[in-house]
Amino acid sequence: MQIELNQPGALLKTDGRLAQIGWSRQPLLDCNLEAARFYSMRLFQSLRIKRWDYYAIITPRGFFSATIADLGYAGNLFVYAMDFETGELHEEGLVIPLRKNIQLPRNSTEGDSHFKNKKVSLDFHVETTHRKISVTWPNFHSGRGIQAEIILDCPPGYESMAIVIPIGKKRFYYNRKINCLPAEGTIHYGDSIEILDPTTCSGSLDWGRGVWEYQSYWNWASSSGFLPDGRSV
Repeated sequence: MQIELNQPGALLKTDGRLAQIGWSRQPLLDCNLEAARFYSMRLFQSLRIKRWDYYAIITPRGFFSATIADLGYAGNLFVYAMDFETGELHEEGLVIPLRKNIQLPRNSTEGDSHFKNKKVSLDFHVETTHRKISVTWPNFHSGRGIQAEIILDCPPGYESMAIVIPIGKKRFYYNRKINCLPAEGTIHYGDSIEILDPTTCSGSLDWGRGVWEYQSYWNWASSSGFLPDGRSV
């Protein structure tokens, strides 16, 4: 049976087990990953904890997404860009040894996600009423280049879905997805510039933290759109 969580608290108990299991409409749990206890030698635990912030933007012309991820032993950055008219999809990523220069916040409700080196700069910033995405990747798609400055409207109390899933006794997956965030700003991709209209452009966040087995996989899908009368679904 699915259990809806209503009480705030810590994600993990002091012994590393999940304090609550289920789903919630708001991010109620503090992501205290420092309490994880899945290895007897705690020195190695940080190499297995996974964290990421993934933002996606859907516009009438295309799809854009950017991710900052900390895999424990390395960092991973990637950007997607798709043109709906031509069907062209391009993806590029960077693996960052020892996750150098990667910054991710403790929780999904506040803080900054950041990475910058000589090749690329990604910044995700959370404010009280909105989220700001800044991406600069000059050599994306063999020098075509991509740059985005996007603001997603996300007022306090905006409903989302958070899930807490156990994996064995002391492994887990904590995730939050926020959909239907009105998007405004610009995306510069090569010679084209797209100006985002919040009445037709929508953003989403996939925020994940957890520890799972060496061999794991999952399938997921997320869809956001607009009805003819302008309401989002």
